[in-house]
Amino acid sequence: RLLCSLLIPALFLSGILCVCLVVLLWGIRLWIQQRKKQLTSAGEDGKRPLLVAFFHPYCNAGGGGERVLWCAIRTLQKKYRNVTCVVYTGDRDATAEEIVEGAFRRFNIKLTHPVKFVFLEKRHLVKASLYPHFTLLGQSLGSVFLGWEALLKCVPDIYIDSMGYAFTLPLFKYLGGCRVGCYVHYPTISTDMLSVVRNQDTRFNNAAFITNNPLLSKFKLVYYYFFAFMYGLVGSCSDVIMVNSSWTLNHILSLWRAGACTSVVYPPCDVQTFLDVPLEEEKSTTEYSIVSVSQFRPEKDHPLQIRAFAKLLKEKRLGQQPSLKLILIGGCRNQQDEERVNNLKHLCEELGVSNNVTFRINIPFEELKRHLAEATIGLHTMWNEHFGIGVVECMAAGTVILAHNSGGPKLDIVVPYEGYITGFLAENEDNYAEVMAYILSLSPEKRLEIRENARRSVHRFSDQHFEETFLLSVEPLFK
Repeated sequence: RLLCSLLIPALFLSGILCVCLVVLLWGIRLWIQQRKKQLTSAGEDGKRPLLVAFFHPYCNAGGGGERVLWCAIRTLQKKYRNVTCVVYTGDRDATAEEIVEGAFRRFNIKLTHPVKFVFLEKRHLVKASLYPHFTLLGQSLGSVFLGWEALLKCVPDIYIDSMGYAFTLPLFKYLGGCRVGCYVHYPTISTDMLSVVRNQDTRFNNAAFITNNPLLSKFKLVYYYFFAFMYGLVGSCSDVIMVNSSWTLNHILSLWRAGACTSVVYPPCDVQTFLDVPLEEEKSTTEYSIVSVSQFRPEKDHPLQIRAFAKLLKEKRLGQQPSLKLILIGGCRNQQDEERVNNLKHLCEELGVSNNVTFRINIPFEELKRHLAEATIGLHTMWNEHFGIGVVECMAAGTVILAHNSGGPKLDIVVPYEGYITGFLAENEDNYAEVMAYILSLSPEKRLEIRENARRSVHRFSDQHFEETFLLSVEPLFK
C-alpha cells in the first residue's frame, strides 16, 4: 500500500523534473543563439558568412587524420565562397600561422583563404592517460566538456567532428542549433572489440588479468555494451556521416543504424609523391629488403613482423638464398613508444636476427621514399586496421605489399584491380613467413607486374577523388 501510495507522487515529480529539464535546455539553446548573433558580424558584402567548424583538438599533429582535415578545408574553400572555416584546437603551443604553415610543410596543402582558430584550454580532458580505467567513457565525457567550451567560444552554422568525438554531436545539434556531420576514422567502440571481450581474448586493449577472470570479463562486457548503446545513440543524431573504409562502414551501420546518411569517403593519400618514384625492374639479386611503415604502437603488432621474419630468415639460410633485411620505419610519440622499440630490439636479439633488422625512427620524408623505392616487400601486420594509409603508400611506391587479412586492407586496398592481383594478405606468423617466401621466389618480371597493378589501383585514394566524394557527402549540410 505504501509503494502504491508513493507511485503517483513519484510519477508526478518525475514529470515535473522532465519539464524543468526541457525548459532549461530550451533556455540554454535560446541563450546560445543570442550569443551567436553577438559574436558574428557581417562580411564586406554585408552578408554574414556561413561558419563551418571542424572539431579537431590535435590539428597540428601531422598524421593521416590531420591530412583529411586540411584537405576538407581546402575543398570547401574552393567550392563555396561565402564560407568561413573554423577549427577548434587545443594546440595552444603554436600560433595560427604556424599551424597553417605546418599543414603546407607536411602535406603540401595550401589554403586559398584564412582559417579561424578557436583555441581550447581543456584539451587535457580527452587524454587517455587521464583515465587509467574506463578510458572510453572518461574520454567521451571529457569531450563533452571540451565541446561545451568550444560552443561557448564560437557557435557555427555547420559543425563537423573530424576526430571521432561523437559525444559532441548532440551538444552542437540540440543546444547549438547546428547542422552536424562527422568523419569517422575509427569507431570508438566496435563489434570486434565486443567479441574480443566476449571470447576472453588477450589483446592490447584487453589485459590478461581481465581475460583470466570470468567475473571481470563479464563486468567489462556489460560496460562495453552500455557504452556501445550510448555511442550509437549520440552518433545517430548526425545529419551526415562519412567513414574512411568499408570496415568502418560496417561497424558504424551496426552501431549507429543511420544508413541513409552514411557514406564511404576514402582519406586523401599523397599517392602522387610516391608515384613519381620511377618503377624499374629489380637489378640487385644479392639482397632483398622488407620494409614496414607504421608508428610504434602496440596495435601495429611489430613482434609479429619480427617473428615471421626470423622464421623466413631461418628457412632462407638453409637454402643459401640472397641475404634479407627487415627495416622497421616509424614514429615514436613518447617514452612509452621508445620503450616499445627497446623491447622489439631485445626480441630481435632473442631470435638471433639483430644483424638483419634495422630500426629507423622519425626519419625525414625523403629517406622514407628512398627505403620504399629500394624495398621488395612492404609489410603490414595490424589486425583490423581501419584503413591503412601506410599500405597505400607502399603500393604507390612500388613495393609488393603483404598486409593483414582484415579491416581496410582486406576490404578496400589489397583487392584485385581490373581483375589483376595487387598484393597479398596473411594472418599469422607461419602464414606471413610462407607468403614472404613465395613473393621472393617469384621472378622479377612477375613482381614488376604486381607492382604495376598496385600502382594503377591507388588512384582511388588520391586527393582529387577525396574532394569529389567529400563534396557529394556534405552537400546536404549546405542546403
